Amino acid sequence: MNALGAGKFWQSEKKRFSMKSICGRMYYTTLTVFCLLGLTGASASSKGNTDVELKIGIVQRFGDSTKDLLQLEPTKGDKLQLSFRTSSGQQTVSTDKPVRLEIAMAKVPKTAIDERVVLGVFRTFETAEDNALRWRQLGIQVEIAQPDRWQVWASRNVYSTPLLRRLLLASLQASGRKTPFIDTEFINQVPTVSWAVGDKRYNANSLSIDSRKNLILVNKGQKLDEKNVSSKPDNKDNKEKKDTINPNKARLFPGTLRVQPNAYGTYTLVNNVPLETYLRGVVPYEIGNNAPMAALEAQAIIARTYALRNIRRFAADNYQLCADTHCQVYFGLKGVSASTDKAIASTRGMVVTYKNELVDALYSASTGGVTASFSDVWNGDDRSYLRPILDAPNNIWNLTGQSLSQESNLQAFINKKEGFNETGWELFRWRRESRVEDITKGLQKFLAVKKSPFAKLKEVREMEVVERSDSGRILKLEIKTDIGSFNLTKDEVRSAFAAPISTLFYLEPLNKGESTLWGYAFVGGGMGHGVGLSQVGAQNLAKLGWSSARILQFYYPGTQIQALSEKIKQ
Repeated sequence: MNALGAGKFWQSEKKRFSMKSICGRMYYTTLTVFCLLGLTGASASSKGNTDVELKIGIVQRFGDSTKDLLQLEPTKGDKLQLSFRTSSGQQTVSTDKPVRLEIAMAKVPKTAIDERVVLGVFRTFETAEDNALRWRQLGIQVEIAQPDRWQVWASRNVYSTPLLRRLLLASLQASGRKTPFIDTEFINQVPTVSWAVGDKRYNANSLSIDSRKNLILVNKGQKLDEKNVSSKPDNKDNKEKKDTINPNKARLFPGTLRVQPNAYGTYTLVNNVPLETYLRGVVPYEIGNNAPMAALEAQAIIARTYALRNIRRFAADNYQLCADTHCQVYFGLKGVSASTDKAIASTRGMVVTYKNELVDALYSASTGGVTASFSDVWNGDDRSYLRPILDAPNNIWNLTGQSLSQESNLQAFINKKEGFNETGWELFRWRRESRVEDITKGLQKFLAVKKSPFAKLKEVREMEVVERSDSGRILKLEIKTDIGSFNLTKDEVRSAFAAPISTLFYLEPLNKGESTLWGYAFVGGGMGHGVGLSQVGAQNLAKLGWSSARILQFYYPGTQIQALSEKIKQ
């Protein structure tokens, strides 16, 4: 999508962010929304109103490598203010120059052991959260983390010694649970963050960055190996190749920034930003700024609901949401436009609720012609407002009489292309072929992450869909190998293979003229999990004249659109 310059919004952002008083931390156990949203487009908030402040991890794993580099830069005419604590006390320095945060490894006096009991590894937060709930019901205190894939850990505060962790693991194994394991790391050195201002270099475990305009440019890159950069003065690339920072790729973030330790021994760059301003960096990147206004409004309402409903995701790391597709795409203010700002302003403070609670505001790029139930994709209880709905303006398929749980009906449905809200979109229908060797390699990698004994398989001999949901999504896929058969369930199917971009597909064995199995064609529809609103479908309905309220009630039946208030709970 086209990124529009944000210069014309800088002055209005300065006014809006002059209000530093933000509502206190919201706890995930009982989310009580107690702030009235006061943002009106690009204008300043009215006196007496405040905006819920969010903590967004915009760079989640800074320090994985000593090559990691972050450049922070003030906007024209502004200065950065950096606050941090050293052994001599609290310090604050200011600069109008770019600041580069670098990583160095510091040796620890004595080898340390960092370990945790991992109770499960999952592709999505939703499945991890359901697993965490089940462990809590058994009396085991847990936390959800995301070192790479989502994981459920036994609480580090409770199981705080090697003995307690091993007693827990032994107890779980004695009860027949094979999934849990202890992840142990011996630490001889730790990453430290340093930066230079003028002729002085500083380092600290945490760093707060502010500016007068509350606008900061952020650029992520990597330092190049010195051995690859010639020291000869006639080398034209000598200066240019000190690192991979590209000034054209800098993103403009509103609010303040903080570099802070995370749960994995590295650092996270966190953006503290008011909710309504955060939406300005979400809506253009999630649905585009050329979508019809009703679709933009629907996206703004559902993105606002999603953010408030999901602030518990990164409690283990002391922030609330990420900036990628594990949450919502948030790239700051360089992509803002008049149309998306208008949609956000016109829906100010509006959220989707069910029985006075924020809905689980799931959405995806495309449903493939039929929305999915929550339990079609993840483990956990269904939500009555997330159920199979024919994603078409007219009744072109009888979901009751021609159930998509039947393989023949599903294949006929996938081969039907006309009359849907997403008809004509390039990924509404797709076909992707994979060799059995590639399928085998993908499965080996997926199963190794899950610590499955089937990771040792050498050959995939046959695959078969054995169970589908009413929305046609695969619930169980049987895979026969040289060391036995096992099942993949629900969203695991998307993780295990490179080809499918949804779980709404069927398999077609391919021989390619040979007597043995060459591979499979994955023939399907849609992109993403398919639960809730379709961003492509919403745009078609908007073009047909549907309002944002009607679009949302179509994708989330039985729900209401309400103004955010203290009466609305999670």
